Amino acid sequence: MEKSKIVLPCPPYIAPVLRQEIEKLGYKVTHEGPLDVALEGSRTDCMHLNLHLRTANKVLFLIKSFKANDPDKLYQQLYQVKWEDFLDENGYLCITSYVNNEKILNTQFANVRVKDAIVDRLKDKTGIRPDSGPLRDQMVVFLHWMEDQVSIYLDTSGETISKHGYRKIPGKAPMNESLAAATILASNWTPKQAFINPMCGSGTLAIEAACIAANKAPGLNREKFGFHYLKGFDLEAWEKLKEEAIQNEKPIECKIIAGDNSRMAIQAAKQNAEEAGVAEAITFEKKDFRDSTIPEGEGVVFLNPEYGERLGEEQELANVYAQIGDFFKRDCKGKTGYIFTGNMNLAKKIGLRTKRRIPFMNAKIECRLLEYELYAGTKKDKG
Repeated sequence: MEKSKIVLPCPPYIAPVLRQEIEKLGYKVTHEGPLDVALEGSRTDCMHLNLHLRTANKVLFLIKSFKANDPDKLYQQLYQVKWEDFLDENGYLCITSYVNNEKILNTQFANVRVKDAIVDRLKDKTGIRPDSGPLRDQMVVFLHWMEDQVSIYLDTSGETISKHGYRKIPGKAPMNESLAAATILASNWTPKQAFINPMCGSGTLAIEAACIAANKAPGLNREKFGFHYLKGFDLEAWEKLKEEAIQNEKPIECKIIAGDNSRMAIQAAKQNAEEAGVAEAITFEKKDFRDSTIPEGEGVVFLNPEYGERLGEEQELANVYAQIGDFFKRDCKGKTGYIFTGNMNLAKKIGLRTKRRIPFMNAKIECRLLEYELYAGTKKDKG
């Protein structure tokens, strides 16, 4: 099958984690930027990546790159593409884009010109003009136009793959699934160690840890991707990829504990874990974080406390962060502690020296994953 450039967009700071995911799947990365990772591959590879990647937003398959200074040149170049080989004239088409061109003041205008070129070509070649609109649940084409450089892609994901399909009850101010997975993969946790998640909320961190431990492909929770609507979709190859993914799942051998002092949060976390197929691997407990069960042996204690975006909230949360520090020192010796927060002033209240500070973004909030080595004895004893 013909190969092309495959681009995998991701949120800021996640590209290094995404690169590790891609290389673990056996692919060679050809580019790593601040917001994307790229490789060479086929449309079957796109299906494989959609199925397995936890931290990417999309899987984009390059159709053509060219230079264009204005919308007319864009139209002319795109009309020459053999869209009848890729898109179903009886289907539904959505255009998305990133445009940074001084002659385009309205991105929507560029999208319209892309749509016009594609549907005009399909109508001229097949006699049928496909429907189009804003919905991303079928065929999606992505335009990247930076100054005079244009790249046009098939969006083989359609809807973003940063959502892993199990979170029916999101809870209060949640991390999305791909961010939760990225923080876990960036930590030093291994699936042979305990994963303790006090303040679990809707359970996303604990569920992602369980899915990683089980080697469970996140795409198995989803019925359709963008590639399902492309001409030449290979159903047999897709079913084989899913079967292989299921066969490669592993039994979860580590203890995973998710706790929260809210009964509603625990109920939501249990329901989400059931949707993900990992509920039996997680121990849920309705407890204040300070009373969390901490198993013997190696493990991580992973908390995502509120950030306190308003002044009154920050003052109230200062005591909570101080209590987290006390909890780490008193009950978590011998473990590695992790705090994911978007408020570094509050983080100072923890009162412990960080070993690492890993940057992330949660929506538009600059965050850090703070790592604390919680020595069982003195640091001198450890050496």
